[in-house]
Amino acid sequence: MTPALELRGLGYRYPDGREALSGIDLRVQPGESLGLVGPNGAGKSTLLLHLNGVLPERLDGEPSVFVHGVALGRDTLPQIRRDVGLLFQDPDDQLFCPTVADDVAFGPQQLGLLAAEVREVVQRALQQVGLAGFGPRSPHQLSRGEKSRVCLAGLLACTGRVLALDEPTSHLDPRGRREFTALLGGIQATKLIATHDLELVVALCPRVVVLDGGKVVADGPTVQVLDDEELMLAHGLERPHVLRHRHPH
Repeated sequence: MTPALELRGLGYRYPDGREALSGIDLRVQPGESLGLVGPNGAGKSTLLLHLNGVLPERLDGEPSVFVHGVALGRDTLPQIRRDVGLLFQDPDDQLFCPTVADDVAFGPQQLGLLAAEVREVVQRALQQVGLAGFGPRSPHQLSRGEKSRVCLAGLLACTGRVLALDEPTSHLDPRGRREFTALLGGIQATKLIATHDLELVVALCPRVVVLDGGKVVADGPTVQVLDDEELMLAHGLERPHVLRHRHPH
């Protein structure tokens, strides 16, 4: 089976010369939910930004990112961006239209859908994220959790195949987190979730990758990897509470 996402020796240096990613090899199968965890500065966000070509700034040279078997390059960038939806950490970075419906419609309009199709897609996406009827509202009057849902609806409206989510629950209160976690769990798509919220990873991702210093330091079944206290502490993480209650040491 062709992986939904494949990284082959992905490396990246920041403009100041610091190495952000160093030879990352990773395969994610269609429909898989993968957690990406690690300390601050591990390279998680930088990795996600490569999946739909926000980085690198220039797409020359040997390809190292493949989406459903298609190599990311200058010519394939529009196709890859239709396939991979990127949810930024701060929803305000993603919302810029006067109404919720306009924001969700932006992507489908760029894909050249007819007005009637756009309306239908927008309605369906808002319903999927539990915001039916929110179309006419201004994004700025919404709660943080609702803004995140609008951003997610925008991705579902035009991609829906691969979702790359950067800290999707980081600014939500406990109820918002629970609701957003349940929402993500119900969405049928390949998901790569970069997060500090290890409980979210346990809830949604059967497999987890630990990134540190721009390298993959662990990759395996979530419960097994996150339950390894020594590994967690060595990479600035802690065993999630939900696993401690399972079998206290």
